Amino acid sequence: MAAAAGTWAFAFPAVRRMKQLLLQGGLATDCLQEAMADIENDEETGSFVIGRGGYPNKDGIIQCDAAIMEGQPGRFGAVAALPGVGTPLAVARKVMEEAPHSFLVGDGAVAFAENQGFIVEENNSMMSKHSTEAYQEYLENERMLKKHDTLGLIALDIYGNITVGAAAATGDGDMIMCFCPCFHVILLMKEGMSPMDACQTVVQDILQRTGKENMFELGIIAMNMKGEVGAASSMSFPYCIWSQGKDVVEQLVHEA
Repeated sequence: MAAAAGTWAFAFPAVRRMKQLLLQGGLATDCLQEAMADIENDEETGSFVIGRGGYPNKDGIIQCDAAIMEGQPGRFGAVAALPGVGTPLAVARKVMEEAPHSFLVGDGAVAFAENQGFIVEENNSMMSKHSTEAYQEYLENERMLKKHDTLGLIALDIYGNITVGAAAATGDGDMIMCFCPCFHVILLMKEGMSPMDACQTVVQDILQRTGKENMFELGIIAMNMKGEVGAASSMSFPYCIWSQGKDVVEQLVHEA
């Protein structure tokens, strides 16, 4: 059973691409990396996802973060604050496969990427007209740059391999990290709970702990080995799913 899922509406072309590759017998990690690269390296989606054409930091530099995880044999790789590479997930995968460490940041991530044969471009080539104008507005008005979203993808191939774990979260990352919702969802699924029930249970648990007035933006998707997908959120949260046997990628919205 092959399946794919992604956070936010702009995941649609990536999930559609994963569908094509998975049905051709592609491995989950390969399919996910190729589909993600189409989003990361596209100036048009940069306004949604930090990548080429995304919003720069306060110094005008586009720095990218990416992480990848395989369910079997349980491997992980990540990069953060990586400038000059339009496909940071590909670098994260190399970290997972080749580096003695699991997480490389900044200059260390740059050195590793260059050592692995990636071309590290000048910042100007990572900027788009949109991101340049946004940064100029920030300098002139001392107004914070717009928030951006992260893209989480999950792929399950026909061989039973699942990539990016079994859950992905998006929203206010600083707060999300305090609650480890993906880990909690996976534990509940291991106990036999469906992906939908597990996601909703975790979001409700966090809501009870923080109180409605302090609840932050959180959207979470999860997938089990049957290709079943669930989602829950604290806000209006669009996501995209596909499973083998279905002709089309579905765009769904979970309302808080």
